[in-house]
Amino acid sequence: MSKIIFNEHQIRQLELNPNVASVSDRSIQYTGDFKVRAVLENQEGKGPSQIFEEAGFDLTMIGRVKAKSALERWRKTYQTHGTEGLLTERRGKSNAGGGRPKQDDSLEQRLAKAEARIKYLTAENELLKKLEELEGRAKRTD
Repeated sequence: MSKIIFNEHQIRQLELNPNVASVSDRSIQYTGDFKVRAVLENQEGKGPSQIFEEAGFDLTMIGRVKAKSALERWRKTYQTHGTEGLLTERRGKSNAGGGRPKQDDSLEQRLAKAEARIKYLTAENELLKKLEELEGRAKRTD
């Protein structure tokens, strides 16, 4: 996730841009049309900074790195899924679209994880009890 955090004024400014679908304090979702147009312009030789600036974005606000990385993602999606991949939301779709494969832990694995967690929490409780005891002793000696 981006280290840039947008304030309310910046969010309102970004929302006015017709190439923006939605904005949060940490991310911008661009319209599918803008993504397609940006990839095609990039293939014609325009750089990410030029594309974003011509589309009305203030790169000092969103960051040149963000523009570059977004365009890199869109190029990969375009190569894999074509224009349709940029026009439709792909996050959360089947594993064929990428992402983490679902973990299908066996019963033995789940039991081992649960036992390890119980052991950890028990040790944590013991440590807290010792800490409370030491704090109590320190208060009595004061």
